[in-house]
Amino acid sequence: MRTRPTLAVTAGEPAGIGPDLVLALASRDHGARCVLVADRALLAARAQALGLSVPLADWQPDSPPPPAGTLEVLHVPLAAPARPGVLDTASASYVLATLDAAIDGCVAGRFAGMVTAPVHKGVINDAGVPFSGHTEYLAERTGTRKVVMMLAGGGLRVALATTHLPLREVADAITADSLAEVIAILHADLVHKFGIASPRILVAGLNPHAGEGGHLGREEIDVIEPVLRRLRAKGMDLVGPLPADTLFNPARLEGADAVLAMYHDQGLPVLKYASFGAGVNVTLGLPIVRTSVDHGTALELAGSGRAHPGSLFEAVALAAHLAGTRG
Repeated sequence: MRTRPTLAVTAGEPAGIGPDLVLALASRDHGARCVLVADRALLAARAQALGLSVPLADWQPDSPPPPAGTLEVLHVPLAAPARPGVLDTASASYVLATLDAAIDGCVAGRFAGMVTAPVHKGVINDAGVPFSGHTEYLAERTGTRKVVMMLAGGGLRVALATTHLPLREVADAITADSLAEVIAILHADLVHKFGIASPRILVAGLNPHAGEGGHLGREEIDVIEPVLRRLRAKGMDLVGPLPADTLFNPARLEGADAVLAMYHDQGLPVLKYASFGAGVNVTLGLPIVRTSVDHGTALELAGSGRAHPGSLFEAVALAAHLAGTRG
């Protein structure tokens, strides 16, 4: 029988729905030993506010897992008490400390992967700490030069050639070198983390109708097509560049293992329509397994009992699968 992987699950922004979501992990078996990286008192107080009876136990790495329904906690203390829905810059150092504890545990081999609940980038920056997001922080902390954002859900895997850029900057950001690197990372992780021996990747064009033979833009002719030819010669199964408006039809997607979109709002609206509330964000290119929810902190729902844990459940299940594939 395959060993159940041990996953670190960070609780995210303490004023948001992260603590609510991680407490919901007690309600079912996720195929993994989940260790919550959070302030123990915060979790106990949120459980009380939600009317939940969830036993919390200190994580003991060398001890057997606790009984079903009990959640293990790697305690990281809050700098100041947190209230649902009320942001406080004093919590910024705590949020980063939970990420550091999870990352360090993964690098040291104590955890087989990590799953992250949402953080609030604004309050971390307001505390004087430059922070553009989980993905960039994980890359810096693990010494990874280039990572790729991919979302999975609704039967789709959609990776992005560029991520959070203003639309007017996207075309300049898609260079031959950057595109080749993104495709190489996507292909390698589909093989080594997802266990797909020969992944088939559909690549979107940048312009309407994939440039219409150069009449609607030359990025396909000058950048994308040459990169795809070069990588096909190395054995990669790449289809494209394809017009994005017809790429996501079932006939085209049949037999494909992933789609590479050129920019954020080219690929993610389709995926989120197909899987909203149950999608998973996966960071490719890291030396560790990392998945996350596909939504934000939802401050207005914190402590209300109305937050849905579906995306977190899917993120844990996928992290367990990826950890098992790598193992």
